[in-house]
Amino acid sequence: MRYLRLLCPCLALILLSFARGAADPQDLLPPALPWHGASEALIAKPDHPWITPSEATGLTDSPDYDETMAWLRKLCAATPMFNLVEFGRTAQGRPLVVVVASKGGTKPAISAVVANGKPTLLAQAGIHPGEIDGKDAGLMLLRDIAFGGKAALLERANFLLVPIFNADGHERRSEWNRPNQRGPIHQGWRTTAQNLNLNRDYMKADAPETQAMIRFLQGANPALYLDLHVTDGLDHGYDITYDYQGWDGTRPGSSPHNSAWLDRFFRPAVDAALKQGGHIPGRYFDPANDRDLTGGIVSGNADARFSTGYGDLAHIPTVLLETHSLKPFRQRVLGTYLFIEAALRTVGEHGTELQAAIAADRNARPEKIPTNWGFGDGEAKTVDVLGVASEEYVSPASGVKEIRWLGRTQLYPGLTTRDNKPGVLLTRPKAYWVPVHKPEVIARLRLHGVQFETLDKPRTVSVEMCRLVDPKPRPGEGAHPFEARHTLMTGVHRFTRDETFPAGSIRVPTDQPLGDLDAVLLDPEAKDSLLQWGFFSEILQRTEYIEGYVIAPMAEKMLADDPKLKAEFEAKLAADEKFAKDPTARLQWFYQRTPFYDDRYLLYPVGIER
Repeated sequence: MRYLRLLCPCLALILLSFARGAADPQDLLPPALPWHGASEALIAKPDHPWITPSEATGLTDSPDYDETMAWLRKLCAATPMFNLVEFGRTAQGRPLVVVVASKGGTKPAISAVVANGKPTLLAQAGIHPGEIDGKDAGLMLLRDIAFGGKAALLERANFLLVPIFNADGHERRSEWNRPNQRGPIHQGWRTTAQNLNLNRDYMKADAPETQAMIRFLQGANPALYLDLHVTDGLDHGYDITYDYQGWDGTRPGSSPHNSAWLDRFFRPAVDAALKQGGHIPGRYFDPANDRDLTGGIVSGNADARFSTGYGDLAHIPTVLLETHSLKPFRQRVLGTYLFIEAALRTVGEHGTELQAAIAADRNARPEKIPTNWGFGDGEAKTVDVLGVASEEYVSPASGVKEIRWLGRTQLYPGLTTRDNKPGVLLTRPKAYWVPVHKPEVIARLRLHGVQFETLDKPRTVSVEMCRLVDPKPRPGEGAHPFEARHTLMTGVHRFTRDETFPAGSIRVPTDQPLGDLDAVLLDPEAKDSLLQWGFFSEILQRTEYIEGYVIAPMAEKMLADDPKLKAEFEAKLAADEKFAKDPTARLQWFYQRTPFYDDRYLLYPVGIER
C-alpha cells in the first residue's frame, strides 16, 4: 500500500482499486493526536551498530520472524549476559524462544536464573502478533541493557523476553491485517495456524504454544508476568493502558497479596516513568455501550482463560498491557519500552516484598474461590476519563448515525464506571476425584502442575456428585465451535453418594499452591472448567431408551401404587402447561423415576470430597 503512494496519484488509485476495491483504512482512521515525548531519545541513530530492525525503518515497520531471530542471535552472541533458549515449538514447527538476560554467569540457562535468588520479570510479546509493540520495544531494551548503559537493571532482577509467542500467526503477516490500527506496516494474524486464540487457551491448553508456555511458567517461576498487547476500540486520550486482577483492592481475586503489591509498588513506578517519558497512562477499560464514552466504562477482573485470570489462580502476578491502536506505532513502542523497563526496575527494587506476597497467596487456602467474572455488573462509581472529541453524522453506507472523532482530547468528567463481580463463589472442597477413563483431563491437570495421587487399586468413597440440569450451548460460543470446542453452560444438582473409582483414577487435593486453579478446572459450575470447555461432552448423550408401550402401563401402575408420586405428578401437570400437553415429556417423567433409567446420563463423573 505504502509504495503505491510513490506512484502518480491516478495510477496509484487504479492499482489500489484492484488491490482492495476500497479506500486504505489507514487513510480513514481518526486524526492522530499530536505527540512528542522525552522517550523519543531512546531511538537509536541510523548509524548505531545495534540499531534494531524496527528502528531501521523509523519505527514504522516490524521485522518478520527470521529477521528477528537473526538479530537476536547476533545480540546474544555479543554478550555473556544473554542467552537465546528454545522452550517449545509451534503447530507449524517454528521454535518458540526466550531471551534469558541475567548478570553473574555466562550464557545463563533457565535453571541458573531460577537458582540465583533474584526475582524474575517475564515479558511476553506477540500472543496476538498484529499487536507486536512488545517485541520491538523489548529488542530496544535488550540492546540498551547490553550496550546502552542499562546493565544495572540486572543487578537485582533477571529478565526474560519472549519476543514472539504466536510465531505462526506472526508469519501470516500482511499490510492488510488490522485495518483499525495505526501501524506497523506489516502486522501478524491474531490466531495460530490452528486458528486458536492463545489468550483464550490458558485453561483448556489445546495449542502446543500454550502447553509450552505453561511448562515454561512452571520452570522459570517468574515473579512478574507481563502480557503485551495493543487494544482496539474507540478513540481516547491514553496511549498506554494496563490492568490486573484486584486493581485498587476492588474485587480481589485469588491472589490479593499480589494485587496489593501491584497497587503499592508497580503502578506508581510505571505511571511515573511513562509520564516522565511524555506518555499518558491509564487503566485499561471498555466502553459500556461499545460506541462512545457517554454510556460510561467498565473494567475489572478477567476469567481464567485469559493470561491475567490464569495468573491470578496460579498466584503469578500478571499484568495486561494494552497500548492504544489509534496511536502511532512509534509512540506505542516507546511507551512499551518504558513500561517494561520500569517493571524490571521495580521488580529489582521491591523483589523482597513481591516474593513475600507470592508466598502468602500460594500458602493461603481461602474457603471461597471467586470465578465466572461478569461484565460491568459491579457497584457503580464515577471517574473522569480522558476521551477524544467526536461528532455524529448519518452515513449513506450504513444508513444510521456513525461516530467521527476529531483529533483533540476532551475530558469526560464523572462517567459511571463499574468493575465486575464473580458470578460463582466456589466452596473449597478437600479434593476432587477424576476417573481413569478421562485421560485427557488427567493430562491437562498434569500439564498445569497440579499435584495429585494416582490410585493403585479401586476405591469406593462417599463424594458429592453433580448431575447437569438443562445444559445448553453457551450464548455466543457454544452454538458453533468456539476456539475449536463446543462450550456449554449448565445448572447443577449436587448430591452425595458412594462412587467407585477404578485403579488409575486420581485424587486431586485442594490443599496445595494450585488448589484454586484445580477447583476452577474441575468444578462444573466454573465457566472455564474443563467440563464447560467440552472435555466431558459424552455425558450429554443418552444411549438407552424405553418404548412407550412399556412405560405407559408402567407409569399407570406407579400412579396406582404410590399416592405421593401421584400427587407430585398432578402438581407438575397443574404448574406446567407445556409439560401437560407433551405426552413424551410426561412418560419421560415416569421413566426417570424407575430403576431402568440411565443413572449416568448427565452425571459429571468427577467426585467432590467435602
